[in-house]
Amino acid sequence: MADNADLIKLYSSRILALAAEIPHHARLENPQASVKRRSPLCGSTVTVDLDMENGRIVRFGQDVKACALGQAASAILGHAVVGRSAEELALARDQLRAMLTKGGPVPQTPFEGFEVLRPAQEYRNRHASIMLALEAAAEASASATQKTDAC
Repeated sequence: MADNADLIKLYSSRILALAAEIPHHARLENPQASVKRRSPLCGSTVTVDLDMENGRIVRFGQDVKACALGQAASAILGHAVVGRSAEELALARDQLRAMLTKGGPVPQTPFEGFEVLRPAQEYRNRHASIMLALEAAAEASASATQKTDAC
């Protein structure tokens, strides 16, 4: 188990700064897709709204009610999400999960900002909150892509 120094490192000033300034921190009106994800362990929730054109996210909004780590993850996502495809989000989600659970590499550009959350690897009870925003965005983008492909 990690000691107090590791816990302090987990809540670094960079993580706290990210948590305080989440981009796209408002719901969208009439989005193509919306997904709400909740961590049953801690109760953190993230709702993601988005619109896509030509297979890329053009509008994005999120409502984040999470711990500092979940907020930081939402901020990192918010900085990188516009212009991304459903496939890029699914890959980033899978890479973040592997980084947290298997010691895998940091997600590829433009999601390399998740590196700041590497100290959370030892805190399995925090993983679900960290994953919420990226899981919701991947699901919403896949849904929006299916809707636009059906038209």
